[in-house]
Amino acid sequence: MMNRLIRPTLLGLITLLLPMFLWAEPQPLVFSHVVSPNTPKGKMAEMFKSMIESKMGDRFEIVIYPNSDLMDDDEAVSAIAEGRIHFAAPSLSKFEAYTQKLKVFDLPFLFRDIEAVNRFQKSPTGQSLLTSMDSQGILGLGYLHNGLKQLTADRPFTQPGDLAGLRFRTMNSDVLIKQFELLNAEAVPMAFSEVYSALAEQRIQGQENTWSNIYSKAFYEHQPYMMISNHGVLDYMLITNSDFWKELNEEDRDMFRYALEMALKYGNAVAKAKSANDKIELTSMKSISVFKPSASELATWQTAMQPLWASYEDLIGENIIQAARQASRH
Repeated sequence: MMNRLIRPTLLGLITLLLPMFLWAEPQPLVFSHVVSPNTPKGKMAEMFKSMIESKMGDRFEIVIYPNSDLMDDDEAVSAIAEGRIHFAAPSLSKFEAYTQKLKVFDLPFLFRDIEAVNRFQKSPTGQSLLTSMDSQGILGLGYLHNGLKQLTADRPFTQPGDLAGLRFRTMNSDVLIKQFELLNAEAVPMAFSEVYSALAEQRIQGQENTWSNIYSKAFYEHQPYMMISNHGVLDYMLITNSDFWKELNEEDRDMFRYALEMALKYGNAVAKAKSANDKIELTSMKSISVFKPSASELATWQTAMQPLWASYEDLIGENIIQAARQASRH
């Protein structure tokens, strides 16, 4: 008698709860980044969101916070490690607290061009760096280009000695700080969002950045002197929380991998085109003076900065630096 009463009661309860399951909200997955939606990174994130929600929108919603609206890149790295957010794409200089190996990307004049960066990132050594922080909760899913960095200042310069005594903004990377110290300039670590106001207020006299960042953030308004130095690379690593990724079932992981692969390809294509276009815009401005060094003039800058390579061999790994050098020999 008791069993007969229980069965209908359970059946009624399941029938009652069924609509709740059917109408369950999709799981929000937070993607934080520090640039505007119309940048290569912003467009990459939007494409990733579109692909995931078109195929899995009943279960996942990608919630994008651009322009440092949620947090800056430094906090995003720790937030990923702790599982507080799900995706981020910080610059490769932001992982110092978790690994020293990625400092290879900060070494000046290590990569001949962006194609060399590409070859290194696709190599077994470059791919192994994506998993170098897995045990600390951070899993790399791929690389995104911004481009090669150029030097800019508020006064003319052609030789390394011309920068002596000037205050240059850098990301908070000991390699980049020492790079400017080798030029007898003062390195000022600063968040990207603060650079324009610091230039306008003359708290800094120079900075290093890609053509697209210089143009899109209007740094040129206060930095009329530029050098085509291509001395460094500004790229990003798309990261997720290791536990979150492992808890996805294989089918979902495959879909996420595919969406990320397509989004990164798109983002890199946009970055390449934008870098070329913004370089043309900047070099054609009458208010901007762009110095294009000869091979011998560039060699002077390389000689001034390259001592950093040897000083970081033990920390980064000689094999990693050699693999990066090999990528530039093709």
